[in-house]
Amino acid sequence: MSLENHTTITEFIFLGVTNRTDLQLPLFILFLIVYIATIVENLGMIFLIRSDSQLHTPMYFFLSHLAFVDLCYSSTITPKMLVDLLSERKSIGVSGCATQMFLFVVFGITECLLLAGMAYDRYAAICNPLLYSVIMSEERCAWLVACSYGVGLFHSITHTTFTFTLSFCRANKINHFFCDIPPLLQLSCSDTHIYEMVIFALVSVNCVTTTMTIGISYICILVTVLKIRSPEGRHKTFSTCTSHLMVVTLFYGTIFFMYLRPSSAYSLDQDKVASVFYTVMIPMLNPLIYALRNKEVKCALQRVCDKMFCSLTL
Repeated sequence: MSLENHTTITEFIFLGVTNRTDLQLPLFILFLIVYIATIVENLGMIFLIRSDSQLHTPMYFFLSHLAFVDLCYSSTITPKMLVDLLSERKSIGVSGCATQMFLFVVFGITECLLLAGMAYDRYAAICNPLLYSVIMSEERCAWLVACSYGVGLFHSITHTTFTFTLSFCRANKINHFFCDIPPLLQLSCSDTHIYEMVIFALVSVNCVTTTMTIGISYICILVTVLKIRSPEGRHKTFSTCTSHLMVVTLFYGTIFFMYLRPSSAYSLDQDKVASVFYTVMIPMLNPLIYALRNKEVKCALQRVCDKMFCSLTL
């Protein structure tokens, strides 16, 4: 971080989700309920996968990491947002802002890559069932997850370093509820053109790579499913993918809307609504989608509940 950053600005002030005081308490209650649900659901999903031996498969190995990432992702943003909804002065230090951005990017990019890994897993399971255990070995699954975290770390270091070597000598009020890249760039008095190109290039490479992986995987899955003669067989086979497709659509839809646009098209007030959706709501919705639409998860939950009930009655 440059010396100029330290001598000109020592903290940033969030304008928050809304400037309407009559909405702040209702929003606090709503987001607190959502955050508690996010913690319970994601921790519950991790516990369920670890405790039920029938879920010790590559698909649920990825899902447990997705739940962990969603939990960390939400916890990077939501607690500070909740505090700010009840505070008159919504401030954060420069180092705190850098830390929040670092963690936000790490877990955001990691989630993109985990979703791509899960699509590849579904491709291997449906298109190459006889070789599935070989293709998705424990070593390969661990490698894919480690690469996801590694790429997320690389992106995070790059974005945080670029952003906080810029000079912030104008206003220090961020028209947002967390330290995201676009609103910080608007505060900088440095030339951000090159960095905007770097952001667009990195996000584009990441999104194109992961969406191509997901797209090609599902094209192959669709071709394989259409070859199944029985309608019931087609439905049963493709139903294993519906939860993942819903999660991918929710997550990537908001990511494309937020970051793959020219800077002239940004509207921070509109982006705050999209940001609330993918930082607060999606981490709560993901485990819910898998729990409600996945028969194996529902059966595992029933087994765990039965075991707990039996242990309590003994």
